[in-house]
Amino acid sequence: MDEFSFIKSIKQQFYRQSTLVKGIGDDAAVFRQPFSDIVTSVDTFVENIHFRKDTMKPFHVGYRALTANISDIAAMGATPAFYLVSIVIPATWCDAEIDDVFRGMHTLASNYKMDLIGGDTVSGSELTISITVIGYARKGSICYRHNARDGDIVFATGTLGDSQAGYYILTNPGDYMDADYYIRSHQMPEPQVNFASYFHHFSRVAINDISDGIGNEAAEICAESNVSMILEDEQIPISDNYHQFLPELQYKWKYFGGEDFQLLGTISANDWPKLKKVADSIHIRLTRIGRVFTEDNQHNVYLKKNGRKYLLPKKGYTHLK
Repeated sequence: MDEFSFIKSIKQQFYRQSTLVKGIGDDAAVFRQPFSDIVTSVDTFVENIHFRKDTMKPFHVGYRALTANISDIAAMGATPAFYLVSIVIPATWCDAEIDDVFRGMHTLASNYKMDLIGGDTVSGSELTISITVIGYARKGSICYRHNARDGDIVFATGTLGDSQAGYYILTNPGDYMDADYYIRSHQMPEPQVNFASYFHHFSRVAINDISDGIGNEAAEICAESNVSMILEDEQIPISDNYHQFLPELQYKWKYFGGEDFQLLGTISANDWPKLKKVADSIHIRLTRIGRVFTEDNQHNVYLKKNGRKYLLPKKGYTHLK
C-alpha cells in the first residue's frame, strides 16, 4: 500500500489520553500537561540484530519492541501515555506482516491506555523500527540511577534468565519443561509498569530495567551513585525449572542475558518492608538480592557464591561493540 493508505490503516479510531490535543493527521502531535514531569525514551530495533523471523512472528516483533520502550519509562517510575513509530519497510515484508507488527504494538499499548500519535514510514533494505515513548511522572518523584546509598537493599522483580532460555529453546529444538512459558517470556515479556507506579510513595528509589543483564544494570547504578554492590547468587530469582539448562548457560543468562524487562533497584532498609508489602498486594514477585555499600572512589559489583566473593564483570548486550 502507499504511505497515506498505510498511515490511515494504523491511525487509532479514538484516543485514550485526555491530555492529547491533536494526534495523527498534522505535521506533529500536540499534548498539554501542566501538572507532571514528562519522561521520554527512544529505541531502535533492526531485523537480524534485535529480532529474527524464525524466532518471532510479526505480532511478537511489534509487541516486544514496544515493551522495551515502556520498560524504560517504568524504570523512571513513570507511566507511559503516548508512542510514535518510525519504520523502514523492506520488500521482503508484506502488508499483512506489517499490519501484524502494529497489531502487536496496539495490543500492548491498549493495556496501558497508550495512544499512537505519529511517526514515519520509508522503504529500505531491512525492517527497522524506531519507537519513541512519552510518559508522565509526579513532579519530583523520578527514580534516577544516582539515588542509591550506602546500606540500601538491592532488589529484583520477577525471575531472571527466562527470555534467553526461551530464545535457546526456539533455536535448539528438544524436549524442555515449561517450554511455552520460556518462549512467551522471550516473545511477549511484560514491562513492570504497575509496580513502578507505586515508587512515588518512597522518598528515594534507584531503578534500572533489566534489558542488558544485571551485570550491566547493577554497574550503571553503582557508577551513577558512586557506590558498590554485593549480590547473593543463591538469592537471584529464577523460575522453577531453570535448572534443566547447563550451569554455564544458567549463569550467563541470569547475569548477562538481559531482555527480561524486569526491574533491578535499590531502596533504603527502612522502606524495604513497605515496598515488599506493595509487591505482595499486587502479586509481583519481589526478591532481596543484595546490598549497597561504599568503597573509596570505587563502584564495583560483587557476586557472593559458595561463600566466596567475586567481581561481577560488567557484561551483557552492548551496542556498537
